[in-house]
Amino acid sequence: MPTPCVQTESLSKNFGGLRAVDDLSFALAPDEVLGIIGPNGAGKTTAINLISGVIKPSSGSVRVDGHEVTGFPPFVLAKLGVVRTFQATTVYSGRTVRENCLRGAFLHLYTGFFSTLFNTAAAREARARIDSEVEKTLAWLGLHEHGDSIADSLPYGYQKMLGLAMALMASPRIVMIDEPAAGLSVDEADRIRDTIRRIHAQGIAVIVIDHNMRFMSGLCDRIIVMHHGRKIAEGAPSTVLSDPAVIEAYLGKRYARA
Repeated sequence: MPTPCVQTESLSKNFGGLRAVDDLSFALAPDEVLGIIGPNGAGKTTAINLISGVIKPSSGSVRVDGHEVTGFPPFVLAKLGVVRTFQATTVYSGRTVRENCLRGAFLHLYTGFFSTLFNTAAAREARARIDSEVEKTLAWLGLHEHGDSIADSLPYGYQKMLGLAMALMASPRIVMIDEPAAGLSVDEADRIRDTIRRIHAQGIAVIVIDHNMRFMSGLCDRIIVMHHGRKIAEGAPSTVLSDPAVIEAYLGKRYARA
């Protein structure tokens, strides 16, 4: 069995007296799309924040390709190929779509202080290479015609797509996507779902969080359900979404009994 590209063991996070993530263990295979669902406040985003280094766990561990990375800062994890998006659109206001996409590539653009300062041939070559990748990524995601538009003036669905473009510019091997379908129409959500499938087809492992069950069941190979910080179910979408414990978590005991 291949080494999981991401693995958590008994991962927990306390905020004062609140245990936001409680003893969470799971493994992400390199060839899968893993979904994490649960009611509001279940701990889904906190789990992603722990894995991506945005916050440090109270206990437990995170491994990438079998190597301990618990508590590593986000820029170190990004260099290892672990990249994430956020619930809200996080475009740079007042900047164009192209400039936003370029910022996602800063990790791979730096050629050294003096080379950058004096704009040497190496620095110019690196910038030309990144500029070319920006254009390819924008075209691949259907954003090319909006390259000169101010990012925060775009419709919400396009801003969501731009968030994926910025993540892709970091050359990830693993991408964690937080609520990509939130606030989108059915057609927009379908476009985002199809885009995530295409990203996965490029050999990128995916963890995705969302409340849209239609979206998740049509995208994920496997789903984990969290409730009050704990994992209460795991398996294929059809199995998990019919689990009485999951139905109870979302709708209450009366519906679960029914």
